[in-house]
Amino acid sequence: MSFQPVIPIGGLAGWAFLNKTRARQEASFIASPALKNDLDHFRQNFASITSTDELVKDRRSFRVILSAYGLEDDINSTAFIRKIIDDGVDDRRALSNRLTDKRYKALSQDMQFLVAGATVAAPDDLRDRVVAQFQTRSFERAVGEQNQDMRMAMTLQRELPGLVQGYSSENARWFAVLGNAPLRKAMETALGLPKEFGALDVDQQVVRLKSAVMRRFNVSNLQALSEPETMAKLVKRFLVMAQIKEMQVSMSPASIALALLRR
Repeated sequence: MSFQPVIPIGGLAGWAFLNKTRARQEASFIASPALKNDLDHFRQNFASITSTDELVKDRRSFRVILSAYGLEDDINSTAFIRKIIDDGVDDRRALSNRLTDKRYKALSQDMQFLVAGATVAAPDDLRDRVVAQFQTRSFERAVGEQNQDMRMAMTLQRELPGLVQGYSSENARWFAVLGNAPLRKAMETALGLPKEFGALDVDQQVVRLKSAVMRRFNVSNLQALSEPETMAKLVKRFLVMAQIKEMQVSMSPASIALALLRR
């Protein structure tokens, strides 16, 4: 049986426990036979994959790559992923450029060497980067099977600084937050944004995000928000707000009525 992360309690106490034991738990998880076997297969076969068709046919390598980009749910959407990669990223009409979720663009950008007639080679660090991302995201997913809020907190802590490094323009960073589904959800929860937020024009969403960040954390840009001290406050607020939302759901009139019927 593979190692499963231990999260004995939720909320801030559970987050403190996870941070204290994370290095040991993650090392044990990564050493699990199933994970190790998938990575060994990927390392041995990645260099021989030369097209998108070969990629999607090698299901184990395909799963590793998709998981590395947080797209493991698309494992059976082979035609869709082939289209994402083959379209590239240079044409603004390319599929990955038209999708809100920019994880697809990151995948397409890194896999351009697989496109027919490609004039670029695989990035030198790509294999090692995929392995590292796969290990990290797989551990986060396993944590999420125990406590989804903990997974979201880990995603917030990892994705936001990476996004800041990946974009030089501040506006591009804010739009990237909105285009990263897990990060967007974590930020919306932490900032207490209402359901109606998603119905706003995207420019107005950026305005609302900036305003909420300034109001809650007294910073005006994402680089400042991703600094360790402020990031810790952001994660803490996310966990508190997530618990409040859970309590509100559990105390809904329907839940109370159901509890009374079960007595």
